Amino acid sequence: MISKQYVIIGGVAGGMSAATRLRRLDEHAQITVLERGGHVSFANCGLPYYLGGVIEERSSLLLQTPRSLADRFGLDVRVRTEAVAIDRAARTVTARDLTSGQEQVLRYDALVLSPGSTPVRPPMEGGERMLTLWNIDDVDAAMSALEVKPRTALVIGAGFIGLEMVENLMHRGLDVTLVELADQVLPTIDPEMAGPVAQHLIDAGVDVRLGTKVVELGDDTAVLDDGSVIPAEFVLGSVGVRPETSLAVAAGLELGARGGIRVDERLQTSDPNIWAIGDAVEKTDAITGEPRIVALAGLANRHGRLAADAIAGREVRVRDALGTAVVGVMGLTVATTGWNEKLLRARGRDLRVIHTHPASHTGYYPGAEPMSLKLIVDAETDAILGAQGVGGDGVDKRIDVIATAMTAGLTAADLADLELAYAPQYSSAKDPVNMLGYVALNAADGLTPSIQWHEVDAAVAAGAIVLDIRTPGEVADGAIPGSVRIPLDELRDRLDELPGGRLIVHCKVGQRGHTAVRLLAQHGRDAVNLDGGYLTWKAGNDAPGRVLEAAA
Repeated sequence: MISKQYVIIGGVAGGMSAATRLRRLDEHAQITVLERGGHVSFANCGLPYYLGGVIEERSSLLLQTPRSLADRFGLDVRVRTEAVAIDRAARTVTARDLTSGQEQVLRYDALVLSPGSTPVRPPMEGGERMLTLWNIDDVDAAMSALEVKPRTALVIGAGFIGLEMVENLMHRGLDVTLVELADQVLPTIDPEMAGPVAQHLIDAGVDVRLGTKVVELGDDTAVLDDGSVIPAEFVLGSVGVRPETSLAVAAGLELGARGGIRVDERLQTSDPNIWAIGDAVEKTDAITGEPRIVALAGLANRHGRLAADAIAGREVRVRDALGTAVVGVMGLTVATTGWNEKLLRARGRDLRVIHTHPASHTGYYPGAEPMSLKLIVDAETDAILGAQGVGGDGVDKRIDVIATAMTAGLTAADLADLELAYAPQYSSAKDPVNMLGYVALNAADGLTPSIQWHEVDAAVAAGAIVLDIRTPGEVADGAIPGSVRIPLDELRDRLDELPGGRLIVHCKVGQRGHTAVRLLAQHGRDAVNLDGGYLTWKAGNDAPGRVLEAAA
């Protein structure tokens, strides 16, 4: 007995989550899934790792097949089948079999759009040679191109997926050039956090070109806009995606300000019988409340489930999107959530910014790995607006904790009191997230005023003096030009040697700087702590420009 007829357009992350959830909620419904590509429910996030040989078997990417989905869930899954038209008045979808060309009209009680997105292909001469990595057909084409054993590869775009491509092509033994139009890798994070990532790539042998673009692809070379010619036998592009909205537009559904399908808090479109999920849909930004395009598999999967619940009449509420993401880059982990500092400052937000450089776990237990964490806080409300992490083990864990705190509405100071798991091999008694909270609390209370790495030059020009309280051995490895140097342990006895005026105090990472600022303040001096210490200042000032030189 068929009670309802549901049609789902798009059978990857969001679409298949909606289909299987609908089946669990309604055993008697007719559920049809239309997928234009040749595969459904595949692991698109694993494509770069199959390309690199880390995932050895192609079959590992194919999580389900039309047959397995029919056997387990009773779904009618049709691959190589395109939805070519939606008749909203009649509540029908016209589906075309791309192999035979035959068309069929399917009726629906509820329709779910999960068309995804399409890779951006920047205009350039010879650009048809550029491959992308977005679905199984793409990875098959890329694997075929590798069969001729190219020696050199070009990756266009230094975002998260671009860096995954770089890592996996290096893993295959190719000489890789990375070209990025922005003046840093990973443009969604801040420059002092991205700089060490770029240097890590260079140290691994990647030719990193920033602030430039490819204008022409030859047979085995590429020409950049600065006139340089680079080897490029194999070319992969990852310069962004566009929401696939053509079917929705043709059906007269409303789009939002960012060009994605507009939905409400129940993922319902402007048509009450049509829901939409995934990359093609605008989300509400958790920081600004504005519409935003967020192309993340986790969101698509969760929203697929929620759309099914809404169709079944269950109460749902879609949470605003933080855009939490993580990438691994040759042993380095980079993670982010919320907004970055450069965008918030461009909007005129009054911020407190905190940098720390903790270890992944307590230093006396072997194997601790360094990391850099950044917390961005609303100066008036203490709300957490964003966080970034770069380093080894444990970065993803800390960003996940902060993203959870943001979702729960905790403030930066609240991080100090989180009860987190501790054992020497996993963390420190004062977890790095707790430490961010302590710094935030001190800043909010005015105990330790701070200054950012990018504000130092202007402060010095206005008369401030930089006070370096590190040991002579640390200073020998590099120092801020013009700084006065008195080690912290000698500072109390040498106060009379300090010049007048404001002091910008710094140590290596900021912790000893906090101690020094408290000492100086209680002796009547105007002192601020250089947030994140010398490490953050150096990372910011060494942030790469147009072309990076290989490490000596």
